[in-house]
Amino acid sequence: MKRKVGIIGTGHVGSDVAFSLVTQGICEKIVLIDKKETKALSEALELRDMSSMTHSYTEIIPNDFSALSDADIIVMAIGPETLLREDRMEELIETSKAVTEIVPKILATGFDGVFINITNPCDVITSLIQKISGFNHSRVFGTGTSLDTARMRRVVGEALHIHPKSIDGYVLGEHGESQFVAWSTVKIGGMAITDYNTDKPLDLPALKDAVRGAGWNILTGKGWTSFGIATATAQIIDAALSDAKQVFPLAVFSEKMKIYIGQPAVIGRKGITSILEPPLTNEEQLSFESSANIIRNAVNLF
Repeated sequence: MKRKVGIIGTGHVGSDVAFSLVTQGICEKIVLIDKKETKALSEALELRDMSSMTHSYTEIIPNDFSALSDADIIVMAIGPETLLREDRMEELIETSKAVTEIVPKILATGFDGVFINITNPCDVITSLIQKISGFNHSRVFGTGTSLDTARMRRVVGEALHIHPKSIDGYVLGEHGESQFVAWSTVKIGGMAITDYNTDKPLDLPALKDAVRGAGWNILTGKGWTSFGIATATAQIIDAALSDAKQVFPLAVFSEKMKIYIGQPAVIGRKGITSILEPPLTNEEQLSFESSANIIRNAVNLF
């Protein structure tokens, strides 16, 4: 494989995705595209400056749409002009317009790979990309609740004083306000979180609020969020390029719901190979359906 990745949008998120790919040696070539050409050029130059210090070499190509034609993966990382918005749905008008303009340009190059979407509102924009491209649903997916799940693992790990990698389980639904922690899936060493021995009972509602509020706390403090989502995206790209058949909670197309929504899925070289449906409690299933309705209502605006 060429292991070639295109990144559309070189703002905080797109540039950090590129940085993660380069420092980890995940791909051989990266194409950077931005409407502000000088921004993409500057990011490319700084990434090239790192070439003598990274353990492998990555070729960086700025502002060349034709170079997207044989990319394996294109990452959509278009962001809004105004970042401080508490509800990601508020970004929809601006980001949907940008995506509607850029996807046909990508298709005109002959691109025939996999789209991975970061652009918010993630589930809705992923649906729009699939609609415009006409690609099979398996070849268009979003980062979904990958970052939210990582935040959950961090929050639970801190509460239990154990490494977040030791936490299994998922945040499901919309990458947004209606997301929820599926506590029935959360386990430590195969043990349900509710059975884990602690000095005092865990306050699950408080932990849930900490997970949901994490992004907003970062956003109001530094003006944007990028490290977490960039790291998650790099992992997803690595899994796809290496045909790892690895599970991530992604914005994938649910045949039952007929929409894109965050749930566990297996990634391979050609995109999504299967979607998993962990058993949920009645309350969690209602939360999942409620979240699906919010996404569906936004999708129906197109």
